[in-house]
Amino acid sequence: MNITEKENNYAIFLAQAEALFATEHNALANLANASALLAMTLPNTVFAGFYLYDGTELILGPFQGKVSCVHIGLGKGVCGEAAATKQTMIVQDVKQHANYISCDSAARSEIVLPMFKNGQLLGVLDLDSAVVGDYDQVDQKNLEAFVEILLANTDFNFDMFGAKK
Repeated sequence: MNITEKENNYAIFLAQAEALFATEHNALANLANASALLAMTLPNTVFAGFYLYDGTELILGPFQGKVSCVHIGLGKGVCGEAAATKQTMIVQDVKQHANYISCDSAARSEIVLPMFKNGQLLGVLDLDSAVVGDYDQVDQKNLEAFVEILLANTDFNFDMFGAKK
C-alpha cells in the first residue's frame, strides 16, 4: 500500500473514531470498541488492545486477539518501555528486540503508544502485526491522533482499573 492510500485509509479510520466516541464516554465501552475498530481496520493485526496502569504495573485491558500476557512491569517489554519512557515505540522485528515479551508467536512487529491524561499514565495502546516492518511514521502519526480522540472523549475512572489505594 502506498503512503497516499495509507493516509486516505487513516482519514476514514479517524472519522469513524470521532463518530464512535462522540456520544459514548464510558471508558470500558470505548476501549472495547476502540480495540475492535483497530482490529477491523488494520489488516495484519494479531493483537489490538490496551494495557492499563494500576499504579504499579500494566494490566491487560480490552483487546482483540488471542489470550495474552496479563501483567507487565514498567520498563518490561515494549509496552512497559513505552509507558516508562512516555514515547511511542515501533519495533520492526520483535524477534530482534532484546526486551520483547512474546505473548503470541504470530506477532512479528509492534507499535505501542503510551496514554497520558492530565499528566497521569493511564496505560498503553498495543498493536501487534503478523508482518515484519508493518508500522512506520504514518502509522505513528495517525495512531497518536486516534489516541488523542479516544482520550478526549472518554471519562476515565481510575478505580475501575483496579488502581491500588
